[in-house]
Amino acid sequence: MNNDKTCHPETLALHYRIDNSVTRPVATPIYQNSAFSADSPYFYTRKSNPNSVELEGALAILEKAEHVISTTTGMSALNLVLQLLHPGDHLVVNKHIYGCSYKLFQRHAEQYGLKLSLLDLSCEEGQELIPADVAMIILETPTNPFLKTVPIRKIAELAAARNPACLIVVDNTWATPLFQKPLENGAHISLASATKYISGHSDVMGGYIAVNDENLAEELRQTRFYTGAILDPHSAWLLRRSLHTFPLRMREHVRVTARLAEFLQPRPEVAKVYLPEVDGEQLRDYGGILFFQLQPELCRRYSEFARALTLFDTGTGMACVSSMVAQPWSGSHASMTTEEKLAMGLDEGLVRLCFGFEKPEDLIADLERAFTSLTSG
Repeated sequence: MNNDKTCHPETLALHYRIDNSVTRPVATPIYQNSAFSADSPYFYTRKSNPNSVELEGALAILEKAEHVISTTTGMSALNLVLQLLHPGDHLVVNKHIYGCSYKLFQRHAEQYGLKLSLLDLSCEEGQELIPADVAMIILETPTNPFLKTVPIRKIAELAAARNPACLIVVDNTWATPLFQKPLENGAHISLASATKYISGHSDVMGGYIAVNDENLAEELRQTRFYTGAILDPHSAWLLRRSLHTFPLRMREHVRVTARLAEFLQPRPEVAKVYLPEVDGEQLRDYGGILFFQLQPELCRRYSEFARALTLFDTGTGMACVSSMVAQPWSGSHASMTTEEKLAMGLDEGLVRLCFGFEKPEDLIADLERAFTSLTSG
């Protein structure tokens, strides 16, 4: 603090600061700064900030990663990874993937002259079609939709046999780093939308990228710096706070999901319930989201079903404290063409349920009323 009494009060007030060296907070405060002193390791928030760095450190522990790069959203994390590709590179994407991700890959391929192949990497037939010139493979596991399992290690081995420089990228949003650690299973990059389970409250957006390779991490940080994709301090602080309850919330998601799946599987209105395979190795547990297929005669009556529910909010949100219902056809995959959705196996009868922390008995009663409304008319 400047105590020069010859300065005007207005000048002294501008330079007044508390002594931060003695504050010793038990929780890191929000560093709502755009700039730091030139000798600070942070210097400028577009490059780094104490809140984003602390969040990255905690996420690195959970992902078992050497480096984590936080971003504004999950989509910006994915976009940073795509910047690693060069014109003419061959990008392979698992065919079952989030609709907006699918469109981002298409746009990037068109704009930058990439070759783009969509393969079903959950089956051997699709795996054998991985091309010899593959530069990057991007996949979700469990997949969106249908919650299929893609064997990360097997894909990594197959890709390495074709091109040792190929990067394996896993979207770990739905499995979460608690239940799946892609880098331990052969992936080079694990990324996620922190807006979902990391936040868990539908009140903050964010994303992150986890890697072990230092050169790769530095390249991603440089791209983040020049594109301005870093997470803002307040969002980073909120996500760090949410991490304190993350394991507790996920345990409850697992419990509620298991109970609701048990209820849905024998329902006459339901043709099939989709849940991932928990093998205890790649995927150690799972909870929060499931899909079910309405019977063919009910396929076009999703809107009636959703309107009859009182405890499930509608929309494309998920992984929060309250339950949600959505139709992938008109929601998460709405940006795709009808032909693209049909090729993925989607139709209007596929329903996504995301479970919050309501009592399972209340959710079951709500679903029973909605199913009855479809069959009693």
